Formats: sequence, C-alpha cells, structure tokens
Amino acid sequence: MDLNQTNQHKGNILVVDDTPDNLRLLSAMLSAQGFEVRKALNGKLALTACQMLLPDVILLDINMPGMDGYQVCQQLKSNSKTCEVPVIFISALDDVLDKVKAFEVGGVDYITKPFYGAEVVLRIENQINLRSLQTKLQENNFLLQQALDNLKAAQVQQIQNEKMVALGQLVAGIAHEVNNPISFIYGNLQYAGQYVEDLVNLINIYQQEYPKPTPKIQQIVNDIDLNFVINDLQNLIGAMYRGADRIREIVLALQNFSRHDEAEMKQVNIHEGINSALVMLQHRLRETADRPAIVVVKEYGDLPLVNCYASELNQVFMHLLNNAIDAMEESFVTSHFSLLVDKGQNKTPQIRIHTEVKDSNFVRIAIADNGSGIDESLRSRLFDPFFTTKPVGKGSGLGLSISHQIIVQKHQGQITCTSYPGKGAEFAIKIPIKLS
Repeated sequence: MDLNQTNQHKGNILVVDDTPDNLRLLSAMLSAQGFEVRKALNGKLALTACQMLLPDVILLDINMPGMDGYQVCQQLKSNSKTCEVPVIFISALDDVLDKVKAFEVGGVDYITKPFYGAEVVLRIENQINLRSLQTKLQENNFLLQQALDNLKAAQVQQIQNEKMVALGQLVAGIAHEVNNPISFIYGNLQYAGQYVEDLVNLINIYQQEYPKPTPKIQQIVNDIDLNFVINDLQNLIGAMYRGADRIREIVLALQNFSRHDEAEMKQVNIHEGINSALVMLQHRLRETADRPAIVVVKEYGDLPLVNCYASELNQVFMHLLNNAIDAMEESFVTSHFSLLVDKGQNKTPQIRIHTEVKDSNFVRIAIADNGSGIDESLRSRLFDPFFTTKPVGKGSGLGLSISHQIIVQKHQGQITCTSYPGKGAEFAIKIPIKLS
C-alpha cells in the first residue's frame, strides 16, 4: 500500500466521530503535522469513504448513532478491501471491558478521551510505520515465494534434463546392443526356413524312393514321431520369425522414443511418437488377474509434420498414457470394476487417443480414459511439482509437472485436464505446428 499518495502528506487519515468539534480539533491537529485528513460523522459515511479511497489509518469513535464503532470495525474487517487498514479507537469510555471489546473486533490501539495531541500523532505514526513494515514484509515474502517457485521449476527442469540424458543413453545403448544380434537372427531365419524346407523335401523324396525303410530307420521314425516333427518344425520357424520381428519392432520403438541423436527441434510425425510409447507400454495394456485388457482406440486425424522437440514430446505421451493406465487400474481393480461385474455390466477399460488440426496452425492431441475421474479440488494442482494423487511409492509428482514445462515453455502450447466423476479424465495438448 502506498503510504504517500503525494509527497506533501505523511499519510491519509480518516477520522470518524459524531461530534463536529472533535472532528475539527483532530483534523486541524493532524493536518498541522502533515497528514491528509478526511472526516466522517457516522459509521455509514465512514464505510463509504473507505470504499472511495483506502485510508492508511482510521481514528474511530465508539459511541455513535445508528452504527457504533464496534460494528463499523467489524464490517471493515469482514471486507477484503479494508480488512488490513489499522483502526485506532478513540473514545471517552475508559472501562477495561470496552477496551477488550475494541481489540476483539479488530482494533489495533485504543486512545482515551481527553487525549493529548502528541500521543495521538505518535500512535498514528507508529501504526503507519508498522503497516509499512508489514507491506514490505509481504512484498519480500512474495519475492521469496517467487524465488522458491523458480527454484522448484529449475529443479524439475534439471531432473528432466538428467532423466532425458540418462534415458536416451540407456535406450540407445540397449537398442544398439539388441539390434545387432536380433538383426543376425532375423536375417538368418529366412535361410534357416529354406534349409528346413529343403530337408523336409529330401525326406519326402527318400520316403517315396524307399517306401520300406530298414527296421532301424523305422524305429527312429517312430521314436521321434517324424510326421509331428516335420509339421511342428515349420510352425516353430514361423513363431521364431514372428518373435524376431516383434523384437525388431520394439527396438525401433525404443530408438524412435528416445531419439537420442535428435536433441534439436525438427519436423516429426506425431503419430509415430504416440505409437512408440504404446509399444513400450504394451505389457501394461494386457489383461491381468484383476481387470480385462485395456483397449486403445486411435482416432488419428490427418496431421502434418510438426516442428518440435521429438524426444521430450514423446516423454509427455509416455507420462499421459502411464497416468491413464494407472487411473484405470486404480478404479477398475478396486470397487469400480467389481461393482460393474456384480451388476452384470461389461465395461471394458479404454484409452481413446484423438488427434486433429485446430485453427489451421495448431495440432491437438487428447488422451482420455474411462476410469473414475479426478476430483475437482485436485485438478488445479495437477501440474504442481511434486504433487501426486497416487499412493506412496507409486508416483513422484513430477510427470505432469515436467509435461507442463515441455508443452508450455518449450513448445509454446497448452495442456489441460477435463474430468467428470465416474466418467474418466481427458488430458489435451495443443501445440503450434511451427514454433516461432
């Protein structure tokens, strides 16, 4: 609060008294000391004067018609605009109970009539100085809170950077080490399959040319169940081929997710990043003993290549998908899914991913689940660092905070959460197609 509206006055004083002589006396005395003085003959006028211009100190009489000083003070303290203004009661009442009541309703000082001018001035100056110190303290507290928030943001960013570097190195190393042997296996399976087929053909020709094998050969054919081996061997080669192909797909997803060599901004296919995250989370989507498999519904729009930090954006997709799975596991594993089963309903856990172009210059990615939703009282804090609704040991409270920084600060976008009790939650990301 500015204590000096102009350089000519030490402070703005509102004097409230129903006796005109008292008003004139106090006004003349305080004006002579350099204060700007305003006068009010009753409580109603005093409240109006405070709304028009906030005083630095109020001198308030107790015995007034209509509304006494106690009532005026109570109304002042109940109003957010005037509650911080110091109120000094000045009254002829000298009883201890009157003074106690004055302090109970919010007064900061009490002066008994007849008063001494010097005492009044000193007490007013004391309250103005106290208010000035309180204001400076509040400003310092605000600056400290800002510094603390900035420090937390810097800590989160540092953790994010370290995690991304470590994750990128780990994933790139694993992908490289796995890629070499699996490429060898995958490349040779085709030849192995051909060799097996040639050997099977050779055996068939032998059986045609020599339909009556020796007893020893016939015994071996029976022991190994040759017909079964021939049929199963071909199935086995096919299964090995599919397994190797799956490993190659996972390795490719790991490389695409980490993008260790793509720390700079570049144009990427958003859908590839989402699909890579889904591949890495495939084990969490499968059916468990407590819930059916989570169905992923892709509603992909026709998106252009987006100019972004691919690795960090992929991490946002991973956080949001992980949170959606956690939310459904919590609601479906506990009472929510059990109640639906008891009622004979077949509600399948589902994640819906919707992408589209918005306003021609932005892309919107929405990831929604059909879990139990997020309480309204918690949604305002979802993106605060270290805030989590998960049980101890299951969440650090950094995932959504990091995601918010990546989307808002690094991509000049928006991330929001919409949720309704019992109907799940939707996290929506909106980022520009081309960053300025």
